[in-house]
Amino acid sequence: MTELKIRENRQMRILSAIGIILVAAGHLGYDLFDIGGLFPYYSFHVFIFLFVSGYFYRTQAQERIGRYLLGKCRTLLLPYFIWNLFYGILTEVLHRAGFAIGEPLSLKTMFLSPFLDGHQFMYHFPAWFVPVLFMLETLNVLMRKVLSLLRMDSEWLIFGACLLAGMLTVYLAAQGHVWGLYKLPGRLLFMMPGFQMGRLYRARLESRDTVADGPYLLIVMGVQLLIVIFCAGLNFSAVWVSSFANGPVIPYLTVVTGIAFWLRIARIMSGIPYISEKMVLIGRNTFSIMMHHVAGFMLVKSVFYLFHLFTPFCSEFDTEIFFCEIGFVYLAGGAQASRWLYLFVGIALPMWIAWMGNNCKRGLRHLKTRALRSHGEKN
Repeated sequence: MTELKIRENRQMRILSAIGIILVAAGHLGYDLFDIGGLFPYYSFHVFIFLFVSGYFYRTQAQERIGRYLLGKCRTLLLPYFIWNLFYGILTEVLHRAGFAIGEPLSLKTMFLSPFLDGHQFMYHFPAWFVPVLFMLETLNVLMRKVLSLLRMDSEWLIFGACLLAGMLTVYLAAQGHVWGLYKLPGRLLFMMPGFQMGRLYRARLESRDTVADGPYLLIVMGVQLLIVIFCAGLNFSAVWVSSFANGPVIPYLTVVTGIAFWLRIARIMSGIPYISEKMVLIGRNTFSIMMHHVAGFMLVKSVFYLFHLFTPFCSEFDTEIFFCEIGFVYLAGGAQASRWLYLFVGIALPMWIAWMGNNCKRGLRHLKTRALRSHGEKN
């Protein structure tokens, strides 16, 4: 445990925690953390996870591509498809109970839809990112292997080429040309610069990131203020590659400023023991939170629904929308503060699920060890 703490990059853990909190808050329509509208979530938050993934990429993977991709299948795709099956079965059960949310369970929604859009069952739709990340990791390692053989694997060159491809994708998307089957390659091309940005920061920029906190934050916030003043509509949709209101440059500029701001906040938080400890814990469980926070929201709404049925409270609860709209957020008494309850459960429930899963794994390993030891003693 001590070795883990020494080797763990707490700043990146905290940045991941910030990213997943912004994702969960965004799905609630809760803009509390956007710094008064200065950093809209949907102008950068998905790219936080790309940045962190790129940051931890190691060029040694290019020497063992098969092992690297097998590891990604084990850590990304296997748990994704296990939970995809779970939510597919849950969707079928809830359809029989009157819910109209999600598509029926089928081979398509089990194995194809996750790579096309990831919104097949809706109760875990934020996890659309997981298969996309796997595809990006695959493309990245293969691309870098080829470029290394050609002696063209400069980090600046790779980032520049990916950025140009991403900007071209944004331009084509704004013109209405990235649709249908083009969404998948468009999504990958649009998101790849975020991954390379993390790798570039680790390899070339991190050692130079020494500006004091005050001037650093003033510069980043000043640039962002100018963007907000002169460019309306900063939010965009990474999953659908749409809603680009300011051409191909501004989306990536807001990605840079958004990540730069929260990266420094993460560094500051890492020096505050109590906050650092809690945020690192959240950062270790981003997969589970991404997978299950919408289910946590549904749990809260279900409790309000039961209050509506069996008590005089929550009389204005909209049952019809509850049964057919995953994005419905009921605010008890109309109080915006109710969103805090959703956010708490949306983070706490997945962390409990992850804790239970880890305990089960430890238990199975313990049983396996005992069985092997017992077998050895008999021999």
